[in-house]
Amino acid sequence: MEYAADLIGLMSGTSGDGLDIAYCRFKKEGNWSFEILHAETVPFPEDLASLLSKSHQLSGEHLAMLDVDFGAWMGLQVRDFCQSKKLQPLAVCSHGHTVFHQPDKGLSFQIGNGWSLHQYSGLKVVNDFRMLDVQLGGQGAPLVPVGDRMLFSEMDFCLNLGGIANISMEHAGKRLAFDTCPFNLLLNPLAEQLGAPYDDKGAWAAQGKVDDELLNRLNQVSFYQKTGAKSLGREDMDREFFPLIDQVALSPKDILATMVEHYAIQIASVIRKNASSPKPKVLITGGGAYHEYFIKRLDSKLDSNWEQVAASNQLIEFKEALVFAFLGYLRILGIDNVLSDVTGALRDSCSGTIYG
Repeated sequence: MEYAADLIGLMSGTSGDGLDIAYCRFKKEGNWSFEILHAETVPFPEDLASLLSKSHQLSGEHLAMLDVDFGAWMGLQVRDFCQSKKLQPLAVCSHGHTVFHQPDKGLSFQIGNGWSLHQYSGLKVVNDFRMLDVQLGGQGAPLVPVGDRMLFSEMDFCLNLGGIANISMEHAGKRLAFDTCPFNLLLNPLAEQLGAPYDDKGAWAAQGKVDDELLNRLNQVSFYQKTGAKSLGREDMDREFFPLIDQVALSPKDILATMVEHYAIQIASVIRKNASSPKPKVLITGGGAYHEYFIKRLDSKLDSNWEQVAASNQLIEFKEALVFAFLGYLRILGIDNVLSDVTGALRDSCSGTIYG
């Protein structure tokens, strides 16, 4: 069966820097294909960014209000985006902003109210992609691997470096995907101590010195002992990672260098363990794709036995928004868009709530 439609994907990542909006065209003529026709990132207003960053600490009433207000704000951004470019998408598909992610308790909560987003955008909305999978016993994450399988099948590995790093691959006829380690959620606060929102190209990390004691403690975090479907949330940063960082008397540059070394070790280990070819193709997207020092350290850990697939800045920055547009389209079509092989759920599912 052939399909074709234009949809908008919205992504508000755990890094909290802004809202990614991508207007995408999908076609299925045998295999799926895509185009990102228009895309931009709208920075969060300062007051909204502050509320989102501490949303997990708000009272129930204030969190409920933020849920509605954030949905309205996103709806207005989408409306302005469509009006300025004269676009008429089938739907807007929103990941929302994750506040709580505790799948072991049956909970994964993303704010950005669907009715509010629908009302202010004037468009059909698909959101709440995680909760059905969680209720089916899954992690509710990662969700992007469906897009990796259907849209990027020629890649051996799809590595996304956002607030948290995650990886996706085909292995023995199944799609494997999981969070590998933190990324910008830990790096950006350190860069802020040095006076910038992020460590541009990893320049500060490159100036630092790796601390072996901190590195060993990071590599022993309990998350790395887990196998199969696994995911990280902001709670894990507060419980496991920040305490390790806070108890060492090191400069921000030395901690940055140590964190990057830690990430390179963990991600290289996953690639080496799961590579089916001597020189696997790796697509790197997300803000961390610009972290030249990390790429250099990853290359060292892989003994240069890999190929970093060239990607446009647009794909690097908007791949997750692209995939959520795709997940929303699959939901509208009634095609499964969450893989139980990846999440650990009882079965595959067609997830997402439709408004309008």
